[in-house]
Amino acid sequence: MTSTRIDARFAALAAEGRPALVTFVTAGDPDPDTSLALVKALPAAGADVIELGMPFSDPMADGPAIQAAGLRALKAGQTLAKTLALVRAFREGDDTTPLVLMGYYNPIYNYGVERFVAEAKESGVDGLIVVDLPPEEDEELCLPALRGGLNFVRLATPTTDEKRLPAVLANTSGFVYYVSVNGITGTAAPDTARVAEAVGRIKRHTALPVAVGFGVRTAEQAAAIGENADGVVVGSAIVAAIAGSLDAEDRATERTLSAVTSLVTALARGVREARRDAAA
Repeated sequence: MTSTRIDARFAALAAEGRPALVTFVTAGDPDPDTSLALVKALPAAGADVIELGMPFSDPMADGPAIQAAGLRALKAGQTLAKTLALVRAFREGDDTTPLVLMGYYNPIYNYGVERFVAEAKESGVDGLIVVDLPPEEDEELCLPALRGGLNFVRLATPTTDEKRLPAVLANTSGFVYYVSVNGITGTAAPDTARVAEAVGRIKRHTALPVAVGFGVRTAEQAAAIGENADGVVVGSAIVAAIAGSLDAEDRATERTLSAVTSLVTALARGVREARRDAAA
């Protein structure tokens, strides 16, 4: 498989000696135009990698904030085709920021795997995170995605033991996403010491970068996690910032864009200070 934007970005940041800030927003939240404006604004605010959620009506791994974002997006008419169109529009002005689609298999299956992989690659998607496809189902999407030139990013969790880890890592590419807490997104804060231990354990099995997510909400947490991880993933806090800026009918306001960019700027400052503090 040829090198992707994800590979290039993590390599560049490793050379800088700092972790990546990986930001998550839901495609189409709170409406298509605002969503595109938000995604376009993320790199300038400090995002190194963008995860774009594919809205789904039954998001079993997501907490209340991201569930609500998905429902807002679906209500506003977001579809998988429109999500790919959003990526194409983003790529018109940004050909370097890695972009990963994150979600569930059902919408992809209904769209058609071969069609989805081809259109995702053509639109400028770099990788996929599909949370409900275990390694035993790699023929469904993982292997077609890899053959199509897309990274397939797998999740490892606190319950992924030494016996299971090689299977999880077997066809993973781009980076490994370590889920720092058990349960759904955005509901608990990660234990920094345990995260450091887990990242070290995963790195004994793979040369891939390890990004840590679930529960990171502040610049201080991002800095602490970033001392050991190659990337820090923030989703629920950003989605909550969007929700907090909306009006009573869940429509975007003049505060929506700045609510997100100010938070991302603070988080970016945290990850940029992480390794410097560790080395001081």
